[in-house]
Amino acid sequence: MFDDFKEFIKRGSVVDMAVGIIIGAAFTTVVQSLVNDIIMPPIGLLTGGADFSDLFITLDGGSYASLADAQAAGAPTINYGIFINNLIIFLIVAFAVYLLVRAYRRLIEKEEVKEEVVEAVTTKKCPECLSEIPLEARRCAHCAVV
Repeated sequence: MFDDFKEFIKRGSVVDMAVGIIIGAAFTTVVQSLVNDIIMPPIGLLTGGADFSDLFITLDGGSYASLADAQAAGAPTINYGIFINNLIIFLIVAFAVYLLVRAYRRLIEKEEVKEEVVEAVTTKKCPECLSEIPLEARRCAHCAVV
């Protein structure tokens, strides 16, 4: 059993997964800071400082001034305002991640295009057998045409 565990740990996919989890945790911190410290303040300014976290429905029929008061009294509540806040934050985070992935894809596509251009310039076709040969070649390796 211990040998099987050692083989499992030695696999590259386990290490890749661990690295992915660590990077994901660090990325989560960056995205949360982006949302809370950069994106949410202007949105709060535009909405007049609207905070939905105090919107709730009490299930016991009581009337409370705030969600904190209802929770302190032990009243069962449906906290739909907190859900709305979390939904807004999720949409902002999803949009921010979309923008990051989009920028990354564009960067990768530009690199792939550069590699294709370099490869296209370094080879030519042999006029006799049409095989790919280096531009500097004086003779085709396949058919020996000069």
